[in-house]
Amino acid sequence: MAAAWLLLLAACMGPAASLYFHIGETEKKCFIEEIPDETMVIGNYRTQLYDKQREEYLPATPGLGMFVEVKDPDDKIILSRQYGSEGRFTFTSHTPGEHQICLHSNSTKFSLFAGGMLRVHLDIQVGEHANDYAQIAAKDKLSELQLRVRQLIEQVEQIQKEQNYQRWREERFRQTSESTNQRVLWWSIAQTLILVAIGVWQMRHLKSFFEAKKLV
Repeated sequence: MAAAWLLLLAACMGPAASLYFHIGETEKKCFIEEIPDETMVIGNYRTQLYDKQREEYLPATPGLGMFVEVKDPDDKIILSRQYGSEGRFTFTSHTPGEHQICLHSNSTKFSLFAGGMLRVHLDIQVGEHANDYAQIAAKDKLSELQLRVRQLIEQVEQIQKEQNYQRWREERFRQTSESTNQRVLWWSIAQTLILVAIGVWQMRHLKSFFEAKKLV
C-alpha cells in the first residue's frame, strides 16, 4: 500500500518552476533551497539587458556574465564559478538542509549596464527533475515503457530522500525543543534560588536593622 502511494505521488509530481528577477551592476541575489543529501541540482539561467531606446529587455552582450556561488548548510562553499551571459551550473548536495545559491554580475564595466537593470531568468531543478530523460533513453537505448519505469523508480527514490530529510528536520527540531525546555527549566530554578537568597538576605538585613534600633 505504501509503495503504491509513493508511485502515485511520484507520478503527480511536476517539474520545478522558473522565475526571473532584476539586479543592478554590483547587486547580489541569493536564494535558499532546502535540499536532501546526495541530491543533484541543476540551474539554468539567461540574462537580458534593458534597452532604453526600444523600452524592452534584450539578450545580454557576450561580454557580460554571471558569477555563481553555492554554500551548504554549514556555510561551506561547494560551487564558486564564473559563467557567461547564459549558462548552466550543477552541484550535488552532501549535507541535508538549506543551501544558499547566490548570483551576481561579473561585469565591472559601467558601459555594459549603461545605468540599466539586468534581468536574470533562473530555473532550478532538484533531484530527478534534473535528469535529461531524452538523453538517457538515447544513450541506454530504452523503450518508452522502460524509460517510464526508470522515471518512476528515480521519483520514488527522490521521495524517500525527501522523507528522510523531513525526519532529519523533525529530529533536529525535537532536539532544539528539548534543549530550549531544559534551559528554561534551569533558568527558572536559578531565578527561584536568586529570589530565595534575596529574601533571606532582606530578612537578615531587616533583623539587623531592628536590633540596631533596639526595636526588637
